[in-house]
Amino acid sequence: MSRLFMFEKPLGMRDTLPNLYETKQHVRSALETEMKRWGYQFIATPALEYYETVGTASAILDQQLFKLLDQEGHTLVLRPDMTAPIARVAASKLLNENLPIRLAYSANVFRAQQREGGRPAEFEQVGFECIGDGTVSADGEMIALAVSALKEAGLKDFQLSIGHSGFVKELFVQILGNEERAQELTKFLYEKNYVGYREHVKSLPLSSIDSQRLLAFLNLRGGMEVIGKALDLIENEKGKEAILELQELWDIVSDYDVAKHVKFDLTLVSHMSYYTGILFEVYAGNVGFPIGNGGRYDGLLEKFGKSTGATGFAIRLDRLIEALGEIDETAPVECILFSPERRKEACGLAKERRLAGKQVVLQDISGVKDLDACTNKYSDVTFLVGKAGKEPVK
Repeated sequence: MSRLFMFEKPLGMRDTLPNLYETKQHVRSALETEMKRWGYQFIATPALEYYETVGTASAILDQQLFKLLDQEGHTLVLRPDMTAPIARVAASKLLNENLPIRLAYSANVFRAQQREGGRPAEFEQVGFECIGDGTVSADGEMIALAVSALKEAGLKDFQLSIGHSGFVKELFVQILGNEERAQELTKFLYEKNYVGYREHVKSLPLSSIDSQRLLAFLNLRGGMEVIGKALDLIENEKGKEAILELQELWDIVSDYDVAKHVKFDLTLVSHMSYYTGILFEVYAGNVGFPIGNGGRYDGLLEKFGKSTGATGFAIRLDRLIEALGEIDETAPVECILFSPERRKEACGLAKERRLAGKQVVLQDISGVKDLDACTNKYSDVTFLVGKAGKEPVK
């Protein structure tokens, strides 16, 4: 093992410098404010969870988990997502009433990278979950709140894609005969390898009609016209029920007046295995990855002893900031430069200005080597130097 450089960080870990920190705080605050307006209550969970509970319940691949042992020999994981920990809390402490609960969070999650490739191993998610509601109305609320929160954060150019994992599963199993073959074909979809998908379909021993159905499936993207095309492709009742859920969802998002930000993409699937129904992803601007995603996970809480419907949505804060571009929301900072004999006067003036809501730095002038650089850094500089009792000089 080679010796680490002095300033080297673990693979995929990043520092957050002051300007980016301020930007994150501004965007996070906008998202959180909108979620609270919709009645969502914020929750925090431990960064460390047991592997046997949250670790195995999470849909993140085992090789992406950060693992360690506690003093009693139990395997722990740094939380790889927030949905599984919130499901744990909801099942154990919150689902005592027959009412849906609405929870929100802002937290870092951890996923190990074998080769970084610019991908972070630690990143922040801001999200919300509606637990205890199995209706399509709850899915519509997720989409409407996601649109509203992104707008509140300042994002204008974005699109939310909607799919249904149940429809994809039913169509593929119906045509291919079993779940193993269906999973093999589904893998091309979550890799977004459509060329590989087509080649794989052509290599399968299927009738020309079934091959055409699987190829036509790739065209199920767009508005309400997709519903009719999907119903023409699927033959079993479960698959038709999934499409009718999407039809109902379209009416709901139209009532919320957010349909202009929404389109269907029935090729949408997720590597998160706990999703059971309607799925969504958000894309924006020139960002090549989804800036947010979510969906229905009705089976997840059963792993913690409760059986109830649930749906949620998470926004990747780093990708949202990339989509927003440069944000100049940093509050101006003033500086009071003082000589030692006027320190008390400087402290009093700084206190007065801070009480007025301003950000103020106190700086002993003897510790400044480059006065021009200092004065250029701050929005306003007040000089308190020389004999005590003199008026401030700007």
